[in-house]
Amino acid sequence: MTVSSTVVRNSYAGDNSTTQFTYTFPIHSSSELKVILRSSAGVETVQTLNSDYTINDTGTGGTVTFTSAPASGVSIVLIRDTNQTQEVDYLANDPFPADTHEGALDKLTLLTQELQEEIDRSIKVSRTAPITNSQITDNATARAGKLLGFSNDGQSLDATIDGSQVSVNATNAANSATAAATSATNAENAKTAALAAQAAAEAALDTFDDDFLGAKASDPTVDNDGNVLTDGALYFDTTNNVMKVYDLGGTQWKQLVPTTSQQTNIDAAVSNATNINAVATNISNINSVNSNATNINTLAGISNLSTLGTNATAVVTAGNNITGINSFADRYRVSSNSPSTSLDAGDLWFDTTANKLKVYDGSSFALAGSSVNGTSQRFEYVATAGQTTFSGADSNGNSLTYDVASGTAFADIYLNGVKLTPSDFTATSGTSIVLGSGAAANDILQVTAYGTFTLSSFSASQITSGTVNNDRLPSPTLVVKGDGSSTDGALRLNCSQNSHYTELKSAAHGSYAGNLSFTLPTNTGSNGQVLATNGSGVLSFIDATETKPTVAEVSQTIAPATATTINITGTNFVSIPQVEFVKTDGSVTVANTVSFTNSTTLSVNVTLATGNYFVRVENPDGNAGRSTNNILTASTAPSFSTAAGSLGTFAGNFSGTLATIAGSSDSAITFSEVGSNLATANVTLNSSTGALETTDFGGSSTTATLTNFTIRITDAENQTTDRAFSFTSSYGATGGAQFN
Repeated sequence: MTVSSTVVRNSYAGDNSTTQFTYTFPIHSSSELKVILRSSAGVETVQTLNSDYTINDTGTGGTVTFTSAPASGVSIVLIRDTNQTQEVDYLANDPFPADTHEGALDKLTLLTQELQEEIDRSIKVSRTAPITNSQITDNATARAGKLLGFSNDGQSLDATIDGSQVSVNATNAANSATAAATSATNAENAKTAALAAQAAAEAALDTFDDDFLGAKASDPTVDNDGNVLTDGALYFDTTNNVMKVYDLGGTQWKQLVPTTSQQTNIDAAVSNATNINAVATNISNINSVNSNATNINTLAGISNLSTLGTNATAVVTAGNNITGINSFADRYRVSSNSPSTSLDAGDLWFDTTANKLKVYDGSSFALAGSSVNGTSQRFEYVATAGQTTFSGADSNGNSLTYDVASGTAFADIYLNGVKLTPSDFTATSGTSIVLGSGAAANDILQVTAYGTFTLSSFSASQITSGTVNNDRLPSPTLVVKGDGSSTDGALRLNCSQNSHYTELKSAAHGSYAGNLSFTLPTNTGSNGQVLATNGSGVLSFIDATETKPTVAEVSQTIAPATATTINITGTNFVSIPQVEFVKTDGSVTVANTVSFTNSTTLSVNVTLATGNYFVRVENPDGNAGRSTNNILTASTAPSFSTAAGSLGTFAGNFSGTLATIAGSSDSAITFSEVGSNLATANVTLNSSTGALETTDFGGSSTTATLTNFTIRITDAENQTTDRAFSFTSSYGATGGAQFN
């Protein structure tokens, strides 16, 4: 074609209704048209083809249609942007490609027009101006600190113009910039201080929220964040209208002031001097109190008990219950030596030598819990710069200890109030915490240790109900161990009178070839059924008598040599059978999965190698049946060796083999054409070899022709694969003659 127009861009104004705009210049492809929307503020947005707009090209121009009309005030700019590539390749001794050559010249013209349009938008001097050289010849030293402009006569570029005329303004601007930077710094410092104050306030609020829990109707068991209660925590009991404080050591809430009813009793005691005088007549009880002077002296040190002096009624009550008080003194004792007198099963003793709580089981004292007494204990450390390991005495003089089971620590770790995840630390020793990254100086590390109990601390006869969760067992399963010598582990179920039992016992050590695991069924079965295994330890109920299954046919006789789902029909199938595919050479492939539909239908997924197979079905009771014939053939689909696409360019009137299509399969293959395009080029296909042959390529055609065609490979199992190819005939202007 010729290029008669120099236009490379068109501009339009949006009106919020028009969607179609014309471009009046040629383009080679839709991708070489750039569509830009420019807002009234000068913001440019490049649009996306087939998303924001579509193109209808006519060869010398075309139209752009937007999916939504550009808004009013928006400029629509259509610009040709030709790819700066050279794609023409001339082959030696080929005919001169006039159209191709002209197209290349057209492309160069289009590129020149676009470059000229770019130049027209650049800063230039007049063609009549005497400036012939815009090169700056001044050296770097002469140019340093100078402005770029024109010389005094305006005839050349000069890089040595003194900038002193703008120095004052530059200085003022610099001073303003410095002042602005100082203000920004001050603002940033203020922001940092505000954020720090905010963080401190939030931390203080969180601490206060954990220490004062607010008004509640009953004693809380955790703080407002769901964490372990801290020593000294407060809350207001709305049921009794009193303030209470938490005693961590005693794991209990204690009342700070009397309730309204208790205050009433106290006031009443003041006016009941007669009753108080009656205490004088209870000299026996008073003498009992005297015999417990040590305990009374201990109570005397508690300031809150000073108010009991006026509560005679309560004192009298204590005197009347002196037996219970003395009994408590026998039930719970604190000493360095094991108590030896007045012992009953269930008595508690805190061993101050070992710092452990112990319980009397009727014959001796045993640990009541873990190293942290089965409850919890808190530790707090102030870190040094870069510290990673925390152990030994904490800030309160308590030595760090926590329980570990199966490599898991029963402890929560907090750094500056933030709970760490197991990936942030290592806690396996029971006496130290190792951080993955060093702490900063004065960071606060807190450890809340949770204790566990061992079954050895309990009498199984005292466990009447409840659930022991898996995470409190040494492994996900409850293990009944042997004695390490000759006695095997056993689970025994006693009768109601404990005079008879049923026992499930492990096989002898020497009998095992490996570990055994059985999974019980999810139902109770029906009358007469028995438990059967699927061969992998999964148990199910089946009828005691089963008949032999039969295999009639499969849903497909030809299967690909990949994972394939096949339906099997027959008789007497029982859930869930084992399905095997037996190759004619004797090798066996077990189905990946088996789905039981009913007694006559199974659906199986299997991955087979190429070959012929019998099908075998074995029910859970061991009865099995096999097909009488090899009813299934596994085969891979045929594939091409010859790449798709062009097979080359050939001269008109060529005679012989143009190309040979190659392919392969696990069985014999044949070649055929899908359609009849080869006949139009006077070409035939050899169905056995895949050769494309001709006696006069192109036949009567007198022009260069592209022929597209599709070849199909079919294997012995009637599996097919198609691939598209093409070739080109080249002719000169007068038939088969060529340019030399």
